[in-house]
Parts: sequence; structure tokens; C-alpha cells
Amino acid sequence: MTRRPRLLLADDHPLFLEGVRRLLEAKYDVVGTVADGKALIAAAKELRPDIIVVDISMPEMNGLAAAQIIRKTLPSARFIVLSVHSDPAYAREAFRVGVRGFVSKRAAGAELLTAIKQVLEGRSYVTPLVSPETPGEARDPKRLTLRQLEILRLVAEGYQNKEIAQLLKISVKTVEFHKTRIMNELDIHTPAGLTRYAMDHGIAAA
Repeated sequence: MTRRPRLLLADDHPLFLEGVRRLLEAKYDVVGTVADGKALIAAAKELRPDIIVVDISMPEMNGLAAAQIIRKTLPSARFIVLSVHSDPAYAREAFRVGVRGFVSKRAAGAELLTAIKQVLEGRSYVTPLVSPETPGEARDPKRLTLRQLEILRLVAEGYQNKEIAQLLKISVKTVEFHKTRIMNELDIHTPAGLTRYAMDHGIAAA
């Protein structure tokens, strides 16, 4: 009997995570679910999955940072990002760190199944909701880092500098530094302007 591919799922929204698990377990062996980046690292080491489906924005450690660590000890694992973010910068950063698939949470479940199938076959997949081009060719003049994208999202969601620092476990001065860099890069110098930009580009939910 052919062994079913082993999947590990990571997302900090329990109801969404359960829905994804139910979607996939009929076809794949879902060996575990976790809700934060540090738990994902520990689970990957113990369970040794073939595919890891991961959100980007999670507590303790974001999904891409966890993926970079896991790839060093489990190079055979392949990553698929399942994210609410649609800005091409997220997909570009994900593929830069070795992710093989990028699927939008706004897409149908069939898209995730397609992505898993293609990644298992050694190909890559990126949702059409992000860009019709390949991630490496995505044309976006704004070059924000993943950390800056995280901070921009939190600013758009109404968090103050001190709250952002606590959530990301960095200093308030570091938050202020990144906000200044973001404003200069985007040439936007008001919180309201940053919020509009984040919503227009799928970085924060409208």
C-alpha cells in the first residue's frame, strides 16, 4: 500500500485550522496541527512531515522565520504558505526563503489541493490572487522587508507602537525605526495613509 504524504498544519485561528484539517485528511495523512511558530519547529522535528502548510502571521515566531529554521534540519520538507495577505511582496519573500507554494485564504479549498499536488510533484504554485506572474518576477516597486510588512499590518489594524513592540517582541525604538523606513519607502507620512495603503494592497483586511 502506498504511503500517503504526511502533512503538518500551522495557523493561529483554531476554526480555520480545523477546516483545513478536515479538507485535507481525506486524501493526506495530517500528522499534526500547531498554532505558533515555535510549536511548528518542535512538531516538524518530531513528526517529519512531507508538506508543511503554514500561515505567515503567527504568535511567537512568524511562519517564514520558522520555515527557515526547519529547512536546516529537515531539508526534505516542502512548505506551502496559506495566507490572507495578497501583496506580491509576501509571496516574493516566501519564495526567497524556500517556500514552494503560496495560496490565498480567500481562495477555494480546491486551490490548496492543487498547490499540494503540484508541490509534491516538484513544482511550485502561486495563487492568481497574488499575481499572474511567477513570484520571482512580481513587479512591485516597494521593497518592504517581512518585518516592515508585519509592522505596517499592525499599524493599519490600529495598534500603537508599544503594543506592536510587545506583539513582535522587539523594542519600541525598533518599531519607530521601521515605521520611519516604511514611511520613507512608501512616501506616506500619516497613519491614515499607511492604513489606506495596507488595505489597498492586501496587507491588512479592509
